[in-house]
Amino acid sequence: MIDEASTAHFSDLSDQSIGQILVSVGRISPDDAERIYKEQKKHKLRFGDAAIALGLITEADIQFALSHQFRYPYLQRGESKVLESVVAAYSPFSPQVEALRAIRSQLMMRWFGVGRRTLAIVSPESGEGRSWLSANLAVVFSQLGARTLLIDTDLRSPSLHRMFGIKNRNGLSSILGGRTTGNVVFRIPSLLDLSVLPSGPVPPNPQELLTRPLLDRMFAQLANSFDVIIIDTPPAVKYAECVSIAARAGGALLVTRQDQSRVRTVSDLCARLKDVGVVIAGCVLNASEEKPKGGAGFMWNQAAAASRDLWLRAVATRPRLEAKILNTDTKSEQPSRPIHSVQPETQPRPSRAKGSTSVMDAEFEPIYKKNKNP
Repeated sequence: MIDEASTAHFSDLSDQSIGQILVSVGRISPDDAERIYKEQKKHKLRFGDAAIALGLITEADIQFALSHQFRYPYLQRGESKVLESVVAAYSPFSPQVEALRAIRSQLMMRWFGVGRRTLAIVSPESGEGRSWLSANLAVVFSQLGARTLLIDTDLRSPSLHRMFGIKNRNGLSSILGGRTTGNVVFRIPSLLDLSVLPSGPVPPNPQELLTRPLLDRMFAQLANSFDVIIIDTPPAVKYAECVSIAARAGGALLVTRQDQSRVRTVSDLCARLKDVGVVIAGCVLNASEEKPKGGAGFMWNQAAAASRDLWLRAVATRPRLEAKILNTDTKSEQPSRPIHSVQPETQPRPSRAKGSTSVMDAEFEPIYKKNKNP
């Protein structure tokens, strides 16, 4: 469990010099810093150049310190429990994460920037990258300086607690079942503005819990404390609560996988979401190939015609990610020719992992009882 003092420690680094930051986090000793200052003064170098010349730090250490000075923290491999599948936390300057930032920009302009706080991430099937996108989008929003909360509502096969390396003894199921003890919302201190509400213990009645009115109250109260709330949901084809959660969030970002997702299931999910008043904020095409073939692009034109909403198209491969905006200016509700989709193959879901924080403060008292002696 990480306390508030630890979180404050990371927040205060922005006011320190590069040398002070590196000493604070233990990358150099005070004696090392003194040697570097002398070398800096002698040769009229910048602190970082002098430290590298002495062999005391690396370029990665400089980037680490600069990221904290500019309040754009990211993680170093091997120094965190967060899994490396959360690429936005480890490789913020990669093309893949640049595309995530492009999606973030579109969502800020068209969704969160117009007064909305909650967005559900949905997909028809398992293994289409829904949890991966939820985790990485939450990280890039937190790097923007937005107070970001990531919620795992997949009460059958939760994954976010593993992705961020946090305990799952308490979480959403604990709140909805009135069995909350100890910490519920976990802060990821090295990522500053990111918090995670894990699923909690797997209950025998997940669908009943997720359709209780208490969930509406919880979302409303959390919206008072966070700027952005990203909600990871169960696969829609298997479990009906996905659409119910999206309806309570008010909007959904649809995730599919190239050469796996079927057009019919995507269209059916769009129709179900629209039937209950869910605004489809966009779509992400998570690709297993380097770039989508022509059929994939046409599939999204069909989906856009069916939804008449903004659609974001991002081709997300493990080594690279590209983001583009789809043309949604379609007048016809029906596609002009049949679409042939590829039958999905069973693929393992992405791995998971880190962080921790204290239980929510007093304004959340109506949702659950806080244990004063956890």
